[in-house]
Amino acid sequence: MEKNALPKMNMSVSPTGCCPRFDPEGWDGCRLHFDQKQFVRATTRGLLHIPLNMGQVFTRVQGHIEDAGAQDPEGYLVLSRDLSATEAEHFFAVTGDVADEEMVTLSGNFMTRVFEGPYRKAKDWAHEMEVAAKADGHSAKRVFMFYTTCPKCARAYGENYVVGVVEI
Repeated sequence: MEKNALPKMNMSVSPTGCCPRFDPEGWDGCRLHFDQKQFVRATTRGLLHIPLNMGQVFTRVQGHIEDAGAQDPEGYLVLSRDLSATEAEHFFAVTGDVADEEMVTLSGNFMTRVFEGPYRKAKDWAHEMEVAAKADGHSAKRVFMFYTTCPKCARAYGENYVVGVVEI
């Protein structure tokens, strides 16, 4: 895959009016190469790994991204990982600077795998990503989850795709 590129997504298929319907084609077994790729970094609070303010934080960040015109029209990516049982961090891929948000860049190589099922399986999926990295001859650095739709849209679509992303 070329530098800083993501698999293409069809952003126009959104029957719920919220999250676009996710098509896993091109995401499973994908290799991503980031070189100073821009992201907005945000954190959320949780209780025993259950997010408490995710909706509020995601709504704020997405509004700022849209106001800045920094949403990639070809797709989106939010990399999420738990820092502790009470805090998680989220990296929103953007195409430019976003005012009033923490800007960061990510560089490195990543492997992906698509999972389908309830969010509570994320711990098992993270372990599977570590095993996949090792089986490919790499050590897993950080493991992220890309939750492709919100819980409301996952229920509406009848499927809950989550992309595991491991930095190798």
